[in-house]
Amino acid sequence: MAERAHYEELARQLSAVGAVNRDMGRILPPDCPAGSAAVLTLLGRHGDMRMSKLAELLAVDISVTSRHVAHVAARGWIERLPDPADKRSRILRLTPTGFDQLAELSRRTTHLLTERLSDWTDDEVGQLIRLMGRLRDSFGDCRSTPVRLPAPAAEPPMAGQPCARTP
Repeated sequence: MAERAHYEELARQLSAVGAVNRDMGRILPPDCPAGSAAVLTLLGRHGDMRMSKLAELLAVDISVTSRHVAHVAARGWIERLPDPADKRSRILRLTPTGFDQLAELSRRTTHLLTERLSDWTDDEVGQLIRLMGRLRDSFGDCRSTPVRLPAPAAEPPMAGQPCARTP
């Protein structure tokens, strides 16, 4: 077990991660706020899902999730399909335009991280990825499992197909 001083420093470092998140938020397109980007990213990672599952993954109330979903649906980035298992419910699915938007978000994020971490080695980036995943697991984050990359817009992946992590 680490010493108390290490945990205190870790707490300081984690509180400073907010600055990193704010910087990443600044690169989002004007019509795609952070909540919308999160919806697209989670649908890209996990595939089609119900709104209740999306709310769980976002770790927000269903009413907040509903607003985010309405925003991305209004832009044609997702579609809401009847759930064959429960006609009262809807399944959320990325559209080809949604995959394009997700690819643009990924491009912007990758570009920013490439710039900011240009003096890091591949091993250092890999170590950070592993440690952050482990930290999220320790806190019970249901989103910390390996996920899939978005497919090219021409051929959206079938729901449930496993792929690698996205940003």
